[in-house]
Amino acid sequence: MKSETEQNFVELLEKHQNIVHKVCRLYTNNYDAHNDLFQEITIQLWKAYPKFRGDSKFSTWMYRVALNTAITLYRKSKRTISTQDFDGVAFKMKSEDYDDTEEQQLKILYKAVHQLNDIEKALVFLYLEDKDYREISETMGISEVNARVKMNRIKKKLRTILNP
Repeated sequence: MKSETEQNFVELLEKHQNIVHKVCRLYTNNYDAHNDLFQEITIQLWKAYPKFRGDSKFSTWMYRVALNTAITLYRKSKRTISTQDFDGVAFKMKSEDYDDTEEQQLKILYKAVHQLNDIEKALVFLYLEDKDYREISETMGISEVNARVKMNRIKKKLRTILNP
């Protein structure tokens, strides 16, 4: 029988697992790397869960652990492991009326975001998740003003990348 702590953790993880998948998508380029990172983030979340005090929302805490794990893991392995493009694994439905405009725009956006450094990626991710600057600053461990300044610089950088 599961302990109450374990049961609570599993319920929260299942409820918010899309956060982890989004972080994995941001920092990996293929299915296997995605699964490996998901597993590593889950392990780190479980290890850190007893220290979760509830000062912030669980999802905010989860973002922080997931992003820190991804950044740490892929900074270490980036030099030695090459990955394949995620484009090789397409999840399209076959249909004559299928409009892939949004998917193509997302691919362009991900390609641009992959050119950013790890911290910039995390900021963009949280911004695209409609997090306000207060929550972004909490999650990233930086001041609200610093989050705004960094985000404005990233926007300019992305404009340059997308419109050379």
